[in-house]
Amino acid sequence: MAPSNTDHIHVGQDGWLFLKTGTNDVLGQYERPEETTELVWQWRSLVAARERRLRAMGILYRHVVAPEKLMVYDHRLDGITIRPDASPAYRLRNGEPPTRGLRTPYGLYAAWRRRKRWRETCIDLVTPLRAQRDAADLYCRTDTHWSFDGCYLAYAEICRALQTEPRAALRDRPFFETDHDGDLGSAFDPPRRARSRTVLIQQDAVRTYASPIVEAREKAGLLHTLHVGAHVVYGNAQATDPRRLVLFGDSFSHVMPYMLTILLAETFRELHFVWSTALDWSYIERVKPDIVLTEVAERFMVQVPDDTFSVERYAQARFGAELAAARA
Repeated sequence: MAPSNTDHIHVGQDGWLFLKTGTNDVLGQYERPEETTELVWQWRSLVAARERRLRAMGILYRHVVAPEKLMVYDHRLDGITIRPDASPAYRLRNGEPPTRGLRTPYGLYAAWRRRKRWRETCIDLVTPLRAQRDAADLYCRTDTHWSFDGCYLAYAEICRALQTEPRAALRDRPFFETDHDGDLGSAFDPPRRARSRTVLIQQDAVRTYASPIVEAREKAGLLHTLHVGAHVVYGNAQATDPRRLVLFGDSFSHVMPYMLTILLAETFRELHFVWSTALDWSYIERVKPDIVLTEVAERFMVQVPDDTFSVERYAQARFGAELAAARA
């Protein structure tokens, strides 16, 4: 039996596994919320500045945080108590907007408008996920990520925030079930597994572009190893929504066709996914989308993105040598 390091994992009730520490000190973000107060304010300022700039360009902007599993399923923890209202995702959306109006009738009205716009910009997933957490497993028990049911619920909330109807028929696509160890269960020896359902979502959406590193790793059977800098585009002539959407996100979105990216690609006429929590403004100006959506895992809120990001420059710096070796 090989040694395993599982100190970063909390073993909860009924086979539920939770990330509790790691490089982002997940549990610490809940136990010591005063340490992240300034960080949450920086996120508010960033999201508000993005919204203003994109609105001036005629582009709708929405931001969504994928809540941490231990906050959604805190009743499945064993010997650990957390305060859900200490969650960075909860505090981001439910705090005051980063600017305040003067105490005059006009100032109060302006403050109300800002608060309303703020609540529209930041999509709430904390409330619906916690409300539905016992109806189905919304996260894989042995993984930090959503199950299909959790991903679909998030997708439906995002669609409503974008004023489009979620496609209920996506839930009826073919599927298969496996025993899944995931990014938490695989740390144990032997691995801990739980039953998981994979839905074959893609039907109408056609991938029209994949960046060189996506193509290279896909050819090598390593698509699951991709992270920041991956980039794909889908077109969908059968889409129910005619708009062009650019999604900047992380592993909760993913280039593999089973997470948020493909659900949105099955809904919108054109979907661009860039794996990055930072915006690439030159890319946005080139593509001219109707909508920009940013998605970030709650645990990654410990770092505020730098919106001087360029996916082309990053991919060249990160993957240039790998791609050159693959071509040789």
